[in-house]
Amino acid sequence: MEKQTIAVGGMTCAACAMRVEKAVGKVEGVLSASVNFATEKATVSYDPHKAKFSAVRAAIEKAGYKALEARAVDEDKIRKEKEIRSLQRKFVVAAVFGVPLLYLAMVSMIWWLRAWLPFPRILDPMQYPLHYIAVQLVLTIPILIVGRNFYTVGFKAFLQGSPNMDSLIAIGTSAAVLYSLWASYDTLFNLNFGAVNNLYFESAGVIIALILLGKTLEAVSKGKTSEAIKKLMGLAPKTATVIQDGKELEIPIDEVEIGQVILVRPGEKIPVDGNITEGHSAVDESMLTGESLPIDKKPGDKVFAATINKNGVIRFEAAKVGSDTALAQIIKLVEDAQGSKAPIAAMADVVSGVFVPVVCVFAAAAAAAWYWYTGDVTLSLTIFISVLIIACPCALGLATPTAIMVGTGKGAEYGILFKGGEALETAHKIDTIVFDKTGTITEGKPEVTDIVTAPGVDEDRLLQLIASAEKGSEHPLGEAVVRKAEEEKREFLPVENFQALTGLGIEAVIGGTRICAGNRKLMNEKGISLGELESESDRLAGEGKTPMYIVTDGKLAGIVAVADVVKKSSAEAIKALKNMGITVAMITGDNRKTADAIARQVGIDRVLAEVLPQDKSNEVRKLQEENRRVAMVGDGINDAPALVQADVGIAIGSGTDVAMESADVVLMRSDLMDVPAAIQLSRSTIRNIKQNLFWAFAYNTAGIPVAAGVLRFLFGGPLLDPILAAAAMSLSSVSVLTNALRLRGFRPKR
Repeated sequence: MEKQTIAVGGMTCAACAMRVEKAVGKVEGVLSASVNFATEKATVSYDPHKAKFSAVRAAIEKAGYKALEARAVDEDKIRKEKEIRSLQRKFVVAAVFGVPLLYLAMVSMIWWLRAWLPFPRILDPMQYPLHYIAVQLVLTIPILIVGRNFYTVGFKAFLQGSPNMDSLIAIGTSAAVLYSLWASYDTLFNLNFGAVNNLYFESAGVIIALILLGKTLEAVSKGKTSEAIKKLMGLAPKTATVIQDGKELEIPIDEVEIGQVILVRPGEKIPVDGNITEGHSAVDESMLTGESLPIDKKPGDKVFAATINKNGVIRFEAAKVGSDTALAQIIKLVEDAQGSKAPIAAMADVVSGVFVPVVCVFAAAAAAAWYWYTGDVTLSLTIFISVLIIACPCALGLATPTAIMVGTGKGAEYGILFKGGEALETAHKIDTIVFDKTGTITEGKPEVTDIVTAPGVDEDRLLQLIASAEKGSEHPLGEAVVRKAEEEKREFLPVENFQALTGLGIEAVIGGTRICAGNRKLMNEKGISLGELESESDRLAGEGKTPMYIVTDGKLAGIVAVADVVKKSSAEAIKALKNMGITVAMITGDNRKTADAIARQVGIDRVLAEVLPQDKSNEVRKLQEENRRVAMVGDGINDAPALVQADVGIAIGSGTDVAMESADVVLMRSDLMDVPAAIQLSRSTIRNIKQNLFWAFAYNTAGIPVAAGVLRFLFGGPLLDPILAAAAMSLSSVSVLTNALRLRGFRPKR
């Protein structure tokens, strides 16, 4: 399966997006298609053995839209700015001709306005109907020309059986113009001078002008929703200084190759990802992680593209370039998330897909009913046009994707990366969060704190044996023992038959002595009694230390206690989550007493201790079986199954690539306060989406009956003028976008 994103031009409402989605979905070999109206992009998954991507392009073109090349963000920005300028020019033309057209029509019809406002006598409709009609036509034609896209796209979609917003505008304004032309003919050729009062040229002209204004404001607002990506793109430097044959050479960033040595001076941006080979400095990584304080870097440390070298000259070897850099991966994550759909959008998509055809039928039925009831053609036409214009489902189509675009972009600013709209939506429902202990709640860098030996066992000899055995282990506890031996300059002995016992410990042979080291479960399996060291084991565990039991030739030789420091932010983050009404649990392979001691330090009430790595996902499943919505927070390879099992998997950015690939949300920093921040952002975004959907539905629910003349029929009240309907329709889209942009002011509560 392959997945590609393509830009789609010419979409004007959610009905267009649904039409493109259906057209692409019918292509043989296409597995799924998702079209986002706000980002104007289609994400297509297809089987390359059954379908070519050219067939997808052809389907988009056949449906009446443009299949555009997927461009870089800066190129896309230029295209959108060009589109905005085009809309602005069209609106200016429409306004220049529309304002006098409206003035001419309104002042001539309303007698009390003529008493207050100047009006040329030569344009009096009753005395000079030819002049009056001719001037209105001259003013209307330029507006119809700049708004011709509404007609070319709208009628094409209508004739193909998939009417969209343009169809509603085209049908409504065409009806107004055609009726006006008939009234003009009746006035001039049949000498029915009363018909001159039935001209609707101003309705057609002003409706197009107002909708062009709404489209311009909408395009500007949509541009602001993707500012997060534009900021990220702007971070990358354009050139790099490479060391070639002992000389400094400045080259474009695109020409940097893996393995090249790059020089970065103080104040310069680091061009690509790599490993420092020479020099010391402090690097500002806030643009990637949100971490405000510069991080000290030395030879062997990693550096990342777009971060800023603060105070020292460094040289590093390029390790990742182009689309493989951390910055490029973040940009791709944000783009994918902004282009994805949240489940909450499904309802709006379904409604939008059937809404426009239903409105066309309803408008015709309402007009016919009023004509049957009153016999008044003008009244029926007013009803027909008003219903068509006010019912455009633009606001409905923009309600969800715009909020997701702003929400995911805001998250990226804080180093919180949602991989899709579904993750962003699901996160707000979370009521239980499970934290892995080592490397998540704790720093993941344990240190040896105590060495307790059995009678007759030498402490130095015990440390030498266990450190030699653990030399081949990658477990954090084993690494702590090795570091302790290195600090005390112990000699490492040759090891034979090393074996890692998953979730239990290790076994090895050193100089003919069989060494076994591990947790309490391993002792139970081996049938080893703790004897007089039982009380020491309990004491160490009660202090939050992890006892590692060492057995030599089948006898308990001693205990090495290792403690992992709790992260400074752990207790604060857990308190914040509890205040949000979320249950917090901790999962660990440690023994019960050690786990309980760590849990007490940070305020966790529910502890899942002595859990083997392969059983972590089962523990998450058990919580889900209690009808809980569970998030799992972890950083290690052994957390990956649990991250996948959870409703939302949250990976700490300092963790392994496997954990980050398995997660739905990636936290670029190791600060656990980003966990409640992610939940808060999800809740704020979903609340914003619900507000948008409410007002979009409420607007159409209330607006269509009013436009259909319900107030006139029931209470003898006023009709909704088509011009007011156009203004209201345009403002509804702008109001939804404006509400979504409020998310740009989101600040995590600390």
